[in-house]
Amino acid sequence: MLGDAMTQGSRDRSATGTVPRLYQRAFEILAGQIERGSIRTGTRLLESAVAEQFGISRAPARQALAELERSGLVVRAAGRGYTVCDVPRAPAADASGIATDASVPLQSAASWERIYQEAEEEIVARIAFAAWRVNEAKLARHYHVSRTVARDVVARLQQRGVIRKDDSSRWYAPALTPEHIGELYELRSLLEPVALAKAAAAVPAVFLDGMQEHLRDAIANARDIGGPTLDRLEQELHVGLLGHCGNRTLLQAIAQPQSLLIAHRFLYRWTIRLFETEPFLPEHLEIVERMQAGRVADAAAELGQHLRVSRDRAVARVDVILREFNPDDLPYLERLGAG
Repeated sequence: MLGDAMTQGSRDRSATGTVPRLYQRAFEILAGQIERGSIRTGTRLLESAVAEQFGISRAPARQALAELERSGLVVRAAGRGYTVCDVPRAPAADASGIATDASVPLQSAASWERIYQEAEEEIVARIAFAAWRVNEAKLARHYHVSRTVARDVVARLQQRGVIRKDDSSRWYAPALTPEHIGELYELRSLLEPVALAKAAAAVPAVFLDGMQEHLRDAIANARDIGGPTLDRLEQELHVGLLGHCGNRTLLQAIAQPQSLLIAHRFLYRWTIRLFETEPFLPEHLEIVERMQAGRVADAAAELGQHLRVSRDRAVARVDVILREFNPDDLPYLERLGAG
């Protein structure tokens, strides 16, 4: 199932040093405390207490406890919660070690921000398969938050271009059909070159130098590159560089078609070997080097061409997802049609 694969993917990303999701970080801290004896054998761990301790919603707290159970560190208790097992204890870390005190919240953020990333990922992971109705009330119940918090999450999803309203003013996430992907890439190919040209006078040379270095390193290690790295490189050009254009209205217009960048975070993770080497890397490098040389019009033209040829690659990635994965049901999503 897709849910199982995504859970394994989170553990893999943690191992490579990328930023883990909230539940994974909570799991790592709790596991470390159990193995060091900071949390004693027989201690009862409750979902609500873990959520409160870390300042996260109950959904990632539930996932963290499930990971502890799969790791043999806790067992389900009679009634509610989990009981810490008697496991071999690791030596205590010295004072120079990184603090892993669970009394420090994982994320100091507004309530909606604590659940937003997970909700976004869950929706984006499913739009390759179908369009989905998003039920705000059920979203609130699923994450054990108020309707106000759920409304804030939905507003952010709309701002990011992940969801929109239908003719009846109901929220839905449109499917990544070839037609929809084509529309988004067409819009991007019109807007992003304009933003790039406007950014040319404001972007620091050191920023471009860093992009060049990152892309050359990625090309040199293309066979070993991971999905999170590809995602960061995409963000560096299409968000970081374009963000220097200084035209907020233009950036807002770009934001909707850039929902594709959010989708690519998922697509890169599960279609990493679709191409022998990732074709966008030399294309990005060409754009950056033209910018460094002051050939702004050429760089903008290259960006437009890059976006036009990227459409078919995105369609190919979605096709792989359709063949190889099957999404789990979520109570706040109602499937509307085939992707």
